[in-house]
Amino acid sequence: MSLDRYYAANKAYWNERVDVNLRNWEVDGFLADPARLTDVVSADRDAVGEVRGKSLIHLQCHFGLDTLAWSRLGARAIGVDFSPRAIAVAADLATRIDSSARFVEADLYQAPRAVPELFDIVYTSGGVLCWLADIAGWANVIDRLLKPGGVFYIREAHPVLWSLEDERDDDKLVVGLPYFERSEPLRWQGDPVWEEDGRYNTSHTVQHCWPHGLGEIVTALIDAGLTIQFLREHKSCLWQALHFMIEGDDGWWRLPDGQERLPLMYSIRAVKPR
Repeated sequence: MSLDRYYAANKAYWNERVDVNLRNWEVDGFLADPARLTDVVSADRDAVGEVRGKSLIHLQCHFGLDTLAWSRLGARAIGVDFSPRAIAVAADLATRIDSSARFVEADLYQAPRAVPELFDIVYTSGGVLCWLADIAGWANVIDRLLKPGGVFYIREAHPVLWSLEDERDDDKLVVGLPYFERSEPLRWQGDPVWEEDGRYNTSHTVQHCWPHGLGEIVTALIDAGLTIQFLREHKSCLWQALHFMIEGDDGWWRLPDGQERLPLMYSIRAVKPR
């Protein structure tokens, strides 16, 4: 089965989302404050460990704010993304803050060819695995990029969260979408995004996503030869995944009552054996 048409539609979608996210994310504040990190890097830095002086590759980096945050912490950082628009913006942001971070346009599965280096740290976070059809291939990419003794870390939306119906009008948690992997992607049709003056719109609104169960993800990493050091499940989410979630003072989103009802994100730290 050829995936080219699905990936082409996703790339067109993400090329247009760059400008939308530039307006909606706190990019100006990040650029203005040399000490500022992103929320997710602030949350992950202790789990990832010391990065100063280490090589780090950030897969599926979008326009690279997290990559730039790792660079601010002293990592020799490279961001990789399949969107040419995202990579162009990331490179511009790096220039504007005089960052040493580099950015490379490449499909995830071609990253080892596009960046033929080995890294101390492979990092990824925040709503990325659903865009990939082959989770075993993803894990093999991580293994190919890591030095022996290197660290892989991911913070991602929990597969249980992805399986919930997110277009309901009430606040019920209803499992209505596939949890386990499937060959055919789920197709989503989004709404165009318009500027207030009506001049700008996003015309590419179709997205294709693939579910991956937590066991399938962990097993893929183990089969690739990595050693899992921890798997943690979290009660907060980086974005408002359900309309009734409430934003906390820390900028993270949570269920309004009974936060223990289900996990919203998970994180994994793994190492490549020496």
